Amino acid sequence: MAKIRHIAYRAENPEAMAKFFIDAFEMRIAQRRDPGVIDLTDGTINLTVLPLGLGGAPDAHGIEHIGFTAQDNNSAMKSVLAAGAREKNTIQLGDVHYERKFEGPEGIVVDVGLWAGTAPVEAP
Repeated sequence: MAKIRHIAYRAENPEAMAKFFIDAFEMRIAQRRDPGVIDLTDGTINLTVLPLGLGGAPDAHGIEHIGFTAQDNNSAMKSVLAAGAREKNTIQLGDVHYERKFEGPEGIVVDVGLWAGTAPVEAP
């Protein structure tokens, strides 16, 4: 079974939004990436705060996509495709950040991968 391990959030002011999550929920910074991307963690889930417009994305505030990690990410990716999604792209930023993006029904974007500060998925 896959588990949610990543949420990408678009913000006009990523520093202020990260500070809010840190102050309100005791999250910590897992890493900072250029240009202005901040990865937060609660020890289980990665919350990435992204600047508006980064990567040509529309200037929409809020949750942009969610990511899942499974014990076997390759099998999870096959399941996503079998469920009708189409593969969009792969992002590889070293050992702490890897994801393959998929587009599902109604344009929802989901990732399968690994993110800074996330917990592994344990066997049931």
